[in-house]
Amino acid sequence: MDLGIKGRKAIVCASSKGLGLGTAKALAEAGCDLVINGRDEDRLNVVSVELQKTYGIAVTAVAADISTAEGQKEVLAACPEPDILINNNGGPPRMDFRDLDRDKMVNGVIQNMITPVELIQEVVDGMSARRFGRIINITSMSVKRPIDGLDLSSGARAGLIAFLAGVCRQVAHNNVTINSVLPGKFDTDRLKGGFTRQAEKTGQSLDEIKAVQALEVPAGRFGTPEEFGQTCAFLCSVHAGYITGQNILLDGGLYQSAF
Repeated sequence: MDLGIKGRKAIVCASSKGLGLGTAKALAEAGCDLVINGRDEDRLNVVSVELQKTYGIAVTAVAADISTAEGQKEVLAACPEPDILINNNGGPPRMDFRDLDRDKMVNGVIQNMITPVELIQEVVDGMSARRFGRIINITSMSVKRPIDGLDLSSGARAGLIAFLAGVCRQVAHNNVTINSVLPGKFDTDRLKGGFTRQAEKTGQSLDEIKAVQALEVPAGRFGTPEEFGQTCAFLCSVHAGYITGQNILLDGGLYQSAF
């Protein structure tokens, strides 16, 4: 399917690996020019070369912490008029809520709620004036199904979703959509890191833990960054202009609900 976004300009935050990279690849395949972002400059440059070589699109790599004002300025300077914004950022590490102090909580909210809102504030009026904009927030299934130790991440991401529920409806008439995609268990470094911690704690092998966790998913497997990215790319397409304010679960059926 032609997504109708060839030549559009996209910012993809935290896109040197994982779900961000999967999304960047899908948008590149659709013909978008990209600004990619991450904190590992060497890795980011490798990804930039790979994307340009594979898809023949323009790629600008910005090594910066997107949670900081300076990082946001660098990214927006590289693409001051984006048509597409993919908000993505790492979350706080697993931690018992009793161990969270004020600074940790503030930083978690900055990472997973304030930063996406700040970026949207910067780009949404320009999108509205040009009468095309697609904003995707990569959050987590944990906003619906709590995960032990990720209370701060879940709370901040849920706050973002609630914050944008009204915002998205203010700009929909300008062909600007704002949606969130809620990943479940995807084959990423973050998931593997959880397996490693569990193995250290229980003495089980990584293979055993991986097999048990995969069986919990009705699909019988973990998702891939590639299929995640393709879903995001469709939501950025000309065909998705009537989809806004939605929180789309990608979890292989793990979250059990009729509605």
